[in-house]
Amino acid sequence: MEWEILAFIVLIISTLLQLIYQWFFLSRLIFYKPKSTNVKAQPVSIVICAKNEYENLKKYLPQILEQEHPDFEVVLVNDQSADGSNKLLKSFQSQYPHLNVVNLTKNVNFFKGKKLPLSIGIKSAKHENLVLTDADCRPSSPYWLQNMQKKLSNGHKIVLGYGAYEKRKGFFNSLIRYDTLTVAMNYFSFALAGLPYMGVGRNLAYKKNLFYQAGGFISHYRIASGDDDLFINQTANSKNTTIEINPESFTYSLPKNTLKNWFIQKKRHFSTGKYYKKKHKLLLSLFAISNFAFYVSLIIIIFFTKFWLWGIIAFIIRTLGLLINYYFSAKKFNENILFLYSPIYDIIFTLFNPIILISDFLYRNNKWK
Repeated sequence: MEWEILAFIVLIISTLLQLIYQWFFLSRLIFYKPKSTNVKAQPVSIVICAKNEYENLKKYLPQILEQEHPDFEVVLVNDQSADGSNKLLKSFQSQYPHLNVVNLTKNVNFFKGKKLPLSIGIKSAKHENLVLTDADCRPSSPYWLQNMQKKLSNGHKIVLGYGAYEKRKGFFNSLIRYDTLTVAMNYFSFALAGLPYMGVGRNLAYKKNLFYQAGGFISHYRIASGDDDLFINQTANSKNTTIEINPESFTYSLPKNTLKNWFIQKKRHFSTGKYYKKKHKLLLSLFAISNFAFYVSLIIIIFFTKFWLWGIIAFIIRTLGLLINYYFSAKKFNENILFLYSPIYDIIFTLFNPIILISDFLYRNNKWK
């Protein structure tokens, strides 16, 4: 029957596209070995925005202020906090002279999001090298700053870092960490292929002059999110961008604790994808569509056609490639156990991600705080 032939053709094409994606893009991360360099430490400014983050600042800010680096400042933009953060930050300033607090007391932000506070923080920074993170993030080691800053050399103006989530017990936590790992595998691999398209604000570095050359966030200022990925999508290229995946360079933060909050966060991240460059949207869409087409055609082939053996073979080949890529990539990010879940979680996200896209299309309410 014609529909059986059509399903078989879709299965073959989608499997080939998935294998090309796995071995042309994702495998680059597997074989990536950073070159050892003896780059002299350069002055650097850490920029953080905080809005009602008292507990996180109390817990994590000292770990950032006490980084092993000879010359750095921390610029913290306190955006109209009403939770006692002001008093806490004054106390920190008396202990750490390299803490520069910028207090925003009036609501001059006419658009949702943290782009205005972040722009003010960047403009207040006195050094050319900028490292960005969030108030709810902790560095994985005292050498986080050194590792991120040293990559801003040899013509590199952007450094993509890894922002992980803390390990906790339970299915939901592992699902979030798997999603974070998958996103990281994608943007690191694309960067290694000369097609950088995003980074995460939890762990990101770039040159201050790049920010000014791009006009800051002006091209996407009305969009609530995207201070990280849209800026990188706009400014990154094969020559000015590098990655940093030394375990001492990671940041960690607590993941969302409810499905609703995580769904909102995911929807906010997805909402910026439509503004990516066309070549990035095409490649990412092609992967997502081929992934969905693979499972749909696989079910049809195995249960409703005489080509069921071909379906099983296609599933085994693709799953082996998936496991191999996740095994070696997960090891790099200290998420070893997650590769075992990859076949199951891959199916979950193949169904879950379209729901997020549809939800974002029907209802948009994306904001920072």
